[in-house]
Amino acid sequence: MGWDGMGWDGQRAGRTQGHPATPPRPQGGTVIGSARCQDFRTREGRLRGARNLVKRGITNLCVIGGDGSLTGADTFRAEWGGLLAELLKTGAITAEEAQRSSHLNIVGMVGSIDNDFCGTDMTIGTDSALHRIMEIVDAITTTAQSHQRTFVLEVMGRHCGYLALITALACGADWVFIPESPPEDDWEDHLCRRLTE
Repeated sequence: MGWDGMGWDGQRAGRTQGHPATPPRPQGGTVIGSARCQDFRTREGRLRGARNLVKRGITNLCVIGGDGSLTGADTFRAEWGGLLAELLKTGAITAEEAQRSSHLNIVGMVGSIDNDFCGTDMTIGTDSALHRIMEIVDAITTTAQSHQRTFVLEVMGRHCGYLALITALACGADWVFIPESPPEDDWEDHLCRRLTE
């Protein structure tokens, strides 16, 4: 359940018995209901997470997420030895458990609709996000045409205009704003002129 699941002391974490937690869904978004975890931003939260992993004998993590998840994975990796030493010192784990969990293997996969990770063509989640956006565009295009109205569509993407740019190209938008190329000062007048053409 994301980083949040590592601090639950087993209340909601468990083995999948070799099959997926849920069947794949055609909808976009997280499949297992993971969530951000404020506790994991603190050493105490990471200490609790490390203890729970050690107690369950988990030494391999596959982290799928964006900047926050992957930064958390890197921090966890860097602190792992110190976390184990602290847990051992306080008696939260045994010497045998510390030895068995002395190395934590982490694989990071970029799961972000922003598609802003260097070295990959498309991040996990981008394709389904574009698919959903185009479904919305298709739905509002008919209304816009029948009412002869202009519609403004805002898409997610934080500091990356990939979704907005690709959507604009795919649907033939008259105008697009992206963070990488901020509009000029008189953009409002230019937009109004363009819409009256």
